[in-house]
Amino acid sequence: MNNKETIENISTENLIPFKNHPFKSRSGNEQEELKNSISAQGTIEPLIVRPFSSEGKYEVISGHRRLEICKELGVTDVPVIARNMTDAEAVIMMVDSNIQRESLLPSEKAFAYKMKLEAQKAIEKRGAQLGHLKSRDIVARNSDDSREQIRRYIRLTYLIPELLKMVDEKKIAFTPAVELSYLQEDEQQILYSEIEYADATPSLSQAQRLRSVSKQGLLNRDVISTVMSEEKANQKEQVRFIAEDIRKYFPNSYTNRDMQQTIIKLLEKWQRNRDRGAR
Repeated sequence: MNNKETIENISTENLIPFKNHPFKSRSGNEQEELKNSISAQGTIEPLIVRPFSSEGKYEVISGHRRLEICKELGVTDVPVIARNMTDAEAVIMMVDSNIQRESLLPSEKAFAYKMKLEAQKAIEKRGAQLGHLKSRDIVARNSDDSREQIRRYIRLTYLIPELLKMVDEKKIAFTPAVELSYLQEDEQQILYSEIEYADATPSLSQAQRLRSVSKQGLLNRDVISTVMSEEKANQKEQVRFIAEDIRKYFPNSYTNRDMQQTIIKLLEKWQRNRDRGAR
């Protein structure tokens, strides 16, 4: 019996992305290099897919970026290897084929690890557990991250989207973000509005205190404001305005950041006028 997998060409119109896959589109040098390679040599490495419907559709397991670039370049057919896989097996392969990339965002790793852990638990539930290993051990086995680090990444999935975006943008450090993930959703919303107002993010010690007070059920807007207003050791002295006091001078569409930038521009103009008057 010949079990060798065959490569076939399939129309890009018959390929659909993996449902809810956590990996975002890319731009920059990495994407440009891949685009140049495909433009010059074609898609050398076949995509891994699985049958999706009786109408000849296939779900992409590995190769989303290559498919995206091929469509952009007008390539109509790509080489694929089609495999029959369960949902859990497909998730695990989808994650494993992407998790080693160096440019992954924290949010991408967080949701990828969560998907893989849930898939592994589903496999174990069917009685396919591998020896004495636990689900998290198996997830960590094909990753550069430890079992504990994977747990910490998965905690990020409990952050509201606004805070998680700040983690991706490196405005909130990873370790404080893990602590903030234990706050209730409404508490996180209040914290985000305070971050916007103060234009400052919590340090690790502040995040730990917020989590502690939240665990006691005592966290509210006043407590969050008090903790966030504390001056950090490496923080320069700040001058703050109450947003309500100056909001009337700006269009309703202006954010706190818009107001801040406008005030700075006005001060710079004022300084230039003073300099000219002093001559």
